[in-house]
Amino acid sequence: MLKKVIIPGLLGGLAFIVWTFLVNGIFGFKVRIDMKRIPAERQVYEVLKEHITSPGRYACNPELNSERRYPEGEPAFSILYGGVGHEAAGSHMLTGLIIFLLAPIIAAWMLSQTSDKILNSYSRKVLFFTAIGLIIALFSNLTSFGIGDYPLSDAVILAVHNIALWTFIGLAAAWRIKPNQAADSNA
Repeated sequence: MLKKVIIPGLLGGLAFIVWTFLVNGIFGFKVRIDMKRIPAERQVYEVLKEHITSPGRYACNPELNSERRYPEGEPAFSILYGGVGHEAAGSHMLTGLIIFLLAPIIAAWMLSQTSDKILNSYSRKVLFFTAIGLIIALFSNLTSFGIGDYPLSDAVILAVHNIALWTFIGLAAAWRIKPNQAADSNA
């Protein structure tokens, strides 16, 4: 199990960390999507701090018109408050590190349970990880657009990012995942 799952999973986790450091840390990918600046940030911050005191996701809609409908063309806002401040960044980084290592290990284990046809082909093993990224993109990123979520263009960019990320993880992990020993001895 160590050679078949843990080592490839840790290589995938290392790839996850390298990708995140480069794409998010150096190039600021997620910051440009998730942390856009508000011109009057101080005033908005003070209003939010005064009125939003419990963690959660909040909606801020325009006032209903005389027909008890939201007026067309008026924006709807989503406000997300996780309940913590910047002091929690360190503990969140530790949690992120655990996820960065655990997710590829689980993916490597899932891959190790597949057929020898997949395990005997580097490209198929990488494609397995790409498929994980595609599933995440479909069910997480592409469903996260619209009122209260991302604009469609950002959701698509995040989806492409996850597909590319898991392909990169697959390039690292698939290199070390070997076919089943029984298949090698029968060949």
